[in-house]
Amino acid sequence: MKLPVTKLITTSLLVLMSNIAIADTAKSERHAQKATDLRQAVFTLLGANMGTLGGMAKGKISFDAKVIEQNATRINQISYMVSDYTKIDTTAYKVKTGALDKVWSERDAYEQKITDLTTASAKLMEVSTSGDVKAIKSAIGGVGKTCGGCHDDFKKD
Repeated sequence: MKLPVTKLITTSLLVLMSNIAIADTAKSERHAQKATDLRQAVFTLLGANMGTLGGMAKGKISFDAKVIEQNATRINQISYMVSDYTKIDTTAYKVKTGALDKVWSERDAYEQKITDLTTASAKLMEVSTSGDVKAIKSAIGGVGKTCGGCHDDFKKD
């Protein structure tokens, strides 16, 4: 009686594991396009929030601690979404994307870049209300550096 139960459990686990592996690959052109659209939307939001911070750090936009705190918080929240919205491998389909295939083939390195962004944005959140302009500008630069590092390694020119 134990043998059939063992076979049933083993078969169920194998099916479940194979579905998990398949779940991260686009299943159709439409699926790949939707995954790409969502991925790009996350990066558009990230860029919009970072753009304002960069402008402030460079003196092109008036320094505003409340906006810095708000944008730092948003970037931190978005950083937690990046992994989720970049999991679908779209390389098998012709979609217009700036992502290099390395996003999926070098996933551990990519995930580390996401962690770096989360850490840098948390630091910016921490110093954003300190009133220490030098520390805030440095923290903005730290977030920008993580963005640039990811672009250098995982985005087409």
